[in-house]
Amino acid sequence: MNKQLILSKRPIGMPEADTWTLQTNPIPEAKDGEILIKTHYVSLDPAMRGWMNDAKSYIPPVQIGEVMRAGNIGEVVKSNHPKFEVGDIVTGWGGVQQYVATDGKGFYKVDTKLAPMPTYIGTLGMPGMTAYFGILEVGKIKEGDTVLISGAAGAVGGIAGQIAKIKGCRVIGIAGGPEKCRHLVEDLGFDGAIDYKNENIYAGIKQHCPKGIDVYFDNVGGEILDAALARLRMHARIVICGAISQYNNTGAINGPKNYLSLLVNRATMQGMVVMDYAPKYKEAAQNMGMWMMEGKLKSREDIYEGIENFYETFQRLFTGEKKGKLVLKVIE
Repeated sequence: MNKQLILSKRPIGMPEADTWTLQTNPIPEAKDGEILIKTHYVSLDPAMRGWMNDAKSYIPPVQIGEVMRAGNIGEVVKSNHPKFEVGDIVTGWGGVQQYVATDGKGFYKVDTKLAPMPTYIGTLGMPGMTAYFGILEVGKIKEGDTVLISGAAGAVGGIAGQIAKIKGCRVIGIAGGPEKCRHLVEDLGFDGAIDYKNENIYAGIKQHCPKGIDVYFDNVGGEILDAALARLRMHARIVICGAISQYNNTGAINGPKNYLSLLVNRATMQGMVVMDYAPKYKEAAQNMGMWMMEGKLKSREDIYEGIENFYETFQRLFTGEKKGKLVLKVIE
């Protein structure tokens, strides 16, 4: 049988457990031109919260009654497709379910001899691609830049900061709690860290970025974005990658109040969606894979087990009770 997580209602604010229904259905058949994938791991990402809203966005919303959208990785167990063989390990948008039948569009083979499965939905998957193109192509970092990253202990922020260090930047991370801040400096090589839960964010940025910020990579929005805007240098670049502090708002979004700093400093603020860079994924994966082999880029996955535990695991995206990339193992 195939356990599937179905979207049963549209949440208001933080999703509740009954936002989804866990169903058990027959394993689908692979038709002509299709493959059947046995899912091993599912990627849990903050963007999933936005996909549940019935609103215009960069991707259509998940519909009521559909399998919850998610990136995943698994093994081909049946193939009626000329480009895939039984035993291939593939990653794509398979959703939160144990088996998926697909025509293979959007699925890619990966080599688990080079990296374990969870890494392909983390550092070498969507979060890693987001960090890579966000910091390099939108942030346009250059050697000597001062780079500030919010949500720096998360899947995207930690990789973006490490890439900035590889490129010769001075990197400061913002994270919640002393343990995460220690991880940024001691494990990932950041030059400093600001604990937004226990420090004044304005004072922390002023202390760690005394000459201002050249690039701000934003994953959280809200007050922290405002604090970064107040410390921009001339021609600074702001990458709007996410706004996790705002995703569960039941009222109006808290937008930036200090936006005139963009005018004063001739700065730019640009949103980015990783799907726009799909033609370049292979190049990015090669570069990041090389950095990993050289020990310059560290990958960190926080893995939980059981599709039945999806909701409890999903909540960790917003409570901060995770370390690195959040992954759910769904095979029995």
